[in-house]
Amino acid sequence: MEYERYLSAKVQSLQPSGIRRFFDILNEMKGAISLSVGEPDFQTPWHIRDAGIYSLEKGFTKYTPNAGLSDLRDEISAYLERRFDLQYDPKSELLVTVGGSEAIDLAVRSLINPGDEVLIPEPSFVCYGPIAVMAGGTPVMIPLTAENEFRLSPAQLEAAITPRSKLLVLPFPCNPTGGIMERADLELLAPIIEKHDLMVVSDEIYAELTYGGVHHTSIANLPGMAARTVVVNGMSKCYSMTGWRMGYAAAPAPIIKQMTKLHQYCIMSAPTTSQYAAIEALRRGDDDIEAMKEEYDSRRRYLVSALREQGLDCFDPKGAFYAFPSIRKTGLSSEQFCERFLLEHKIACVPGSAFGPSGEGFIRVCYAASMQNMEVAMDRLGQFLRELGV
Repeated sequence: MEYERYLSAKVQSLQPSGIRRFFDILNEMKGAISLSVGEPDFQTPWHIRDAGIYSLEKGFTKYTPNAGLSDLRDEISAYLERRFDLQYDPKSELLVTVGGSEAIDLAVRSLINPGDEVLIPEPSFVCYGPIAVMAGGTPVMIPLTAENEFRLSPAQLEAAITPRSKLLVLPFPCNPTGGIMERADLELLAPIIEKHDLMVVSDEIYAELTYGGVHHTSIANLPGMAARTVVVNGMSKCYSMTGWRMGYAAAPAPIIKQMTKLHQYCIMSAPTTSQYAAIEALRRGDDDIEAMKEEYDSRRRYLVSALREQGLDCFDPKGAFYAFPSIRKTGLSSEQFCERFLLEHKIACVPGSAFGPSGEGFIRVCYAASMQNMEVAMDRLGQFLRELGV
């Protein structure tokens, strides 16, 4: 059968994730070291796993309310206020989702009408553009630069806005660059957002992972911005719970109401076992966050120093767990560099071009890996660069 005749033209128009090809090669290669996968190398802390196990032993295996267990929403509300000074009503302004990715999808589909433009800083995580397209919107990419530490400037935002602009995605701390937006940066954007009557989806999944004494500020912290913002977060990165698929959205009640409606039809409710584990994480996991963050910071400082010693330009990432060095001096494209580095030296990184055209000339190196593996990887990087004559 000619399945192209039957398949959605919109879905067929989407390009597969540029990350997956390297994962597939890596999975077939014995002895390779991965600095590519964007997930913590720590195990989920035992007390969190125990809470999930205990919920199974108690037979808590039924559906939960669509919006999530009330105890979990209470804990999310308390956590957001305790850690980030954000206030949300757990009964009407919070929704538990299957990972942060579902929350992003629900937010965009709830806010976008066909033809609306979605402003997306780039390089950024691969899902925002395709989700905008599937919602009937038009993605408008805003290229960021290493010279400005991959921050979104007021001038860049203003220049990208048209009468069709509806929604701004703020993906900070940023995957893949490690860039952040501090309070002073956000304060410059807020008047532009208000002037053009934009809504915001603020992806804050890496909010706990900021370094150098910088504490994450949500744009929802600024006067008037909470009413315009859907905050997306989750347990994947800060508690090392990627496989548990626990995320959430915090937003004004009218938005959460529509997101919950979509969630009802598409998902029903997030996994029950994961929700009980998440309650434990939020109640007693602050020390786990700090311990993992301290280790990431040590790795971050080592990796950036090692990359620079090898002769690669790399700005100082202050968030998430990625470095984003430039490989332009090698004369290779990002994809060529990563493919050869993997096939010839068995080290996996991700080409910057996988995160949009403005990522060309860079590679993403993830330091959610052991120090031993990173040291081996940097030795092999030096050998590879010498072979290239750099």
